[in-house]
Amino acid sequence: MKTRIAIDCMGGDHGPSVTVPAAIQFLVGHPAAHLVLVGKDDILRPLLGSHAEDARIRIVHATEVVGMDESPALALRNKKDSSMRVAINLVKAGEADACVSAGNTGALMAISRFVLKMLPGIDRPAICAPLPTVNGHTHMLDLGANVDCSPEHLLQFGIMGAMLVSAMEHKDRPTVGILNIGAEEIKGNEVVKAAAELLRASDLNFIGNVEGDGIFKGEADVIVCDGFVGNVALKTSEGLAQMLASSLRSEFKRNWLTKIAALIAISVLNNFKKRFDHRLYNGAILLGLKGISVKSHGSADMLAFGNAISRAYDAAENQVLERIAGRIAEMASAPTLAVENI
Repeated sequence: MKTRIAIDCMGGDHGPSVTVPAAIQFLVGHPAAHLVLVGKDDILRPLLGSHAEDARIRIVHATEVVGMDESPALALRNKKDSSMRVAINLVKAGEADACVSAGNTGALMAISRFVLKMLPGIDRPAICAPLPTVNGHTHMLDLGANVDCSPEHLLQFGIMGAMLVSAMEHKDRPTVGILNIGAEEIKGNEVVKAAAELLRASDLNFIGNVEGDGIFKGEADVIVCDGFVGNVALKTSEGLAQMLASSLRSEFKRNWLTKIAALIAISVLNNFKKRFDHRLYNGAILLGLKGISVKSHGSADMLAFGNAISRAYDAAENQVLERIAGRIAEMASAPTLAVENI
């Protein structure tokens, strides 16, 4: 069975100049994949060149584009023929197994939820993305979709994250932790403490609280938090990485001795850069919907956008949706644990 990925080619800061070459490069490494490129035909076809005749590529014309600073509500209401909306519609219609967009985050979330609807047993979607750690990577959710969450929402996030890692990384029982201000069970606000009890009472491989530094130590395969905390943690880590990179460049350029030191250390620095290159972790999955919707960073280059396509492809290939739906159905049939009784 072929896996089909719909790509919003008009979205993002760079649009087709990045998304089309990334799509072509993706097909080189994934000969069994099929891509549906959504956007303005007169722009996309010339960029494809000879690849326009590739049987694995199909262009679907869309007349509108959602702006990066456009109101999500207006995009949902007024732009029904936008490349973003058409790509998501293809997933809804079963003509694509997943969609990828580097466009307006709020619009993608709003349109995805409106068109695809929620999985039974899931109240809210959550943004999940991998983050680098000292021994590989971890998956963290929610990264900004929900600023306020109940304990039940955090439990659902834990289930979805665990099923994602289990499916895509073939781990039978991935470890799950909840982001908190201390490792002790008494730490945290009432919502986090209640969520921890729900997670502990579930059959997930819950390891307890994870502090902020534990994210990058790789203490858990999945880290659960509300969207406010998750987004702050994500943006803080991105800012720290940029500051360290800028500081290193400044120090190595300070004088001729430091420039020589940079030449000596160049291989180490290059390996370090490759290991923690944010482009390798591009592609956040909006979990909890009846379809796979992947958000690429708006400023993604060809490498980064290609990795977002790969995440969508892997999620579809490994049946992440089916795994999440099955696990939620199992837990729904089991005796429930009321938060009030914790």
